[in-house]
Amino acid sequence: MTLAIILLVVAIVLILLGVFVEAAKFLLWIGLVILIIAIIAWLMRVVKRNA
Repeated sequence: MTLAIILLVVAIVLILLGVFVEAAKFLLWIGLVILIIAIIAWLMRVVKRNA
């Protein structure tokens, strides 16, 4: 669970940097990918806990 939270925080920071810094648009895409990975990791943990 801590990994998902860390990935979520990193993703939010990278998304904000990508939005506010025009020269670093690739950070926006990296942030989105990390956000998706964090959501998948969280969903897998929820499914394993309920199974």
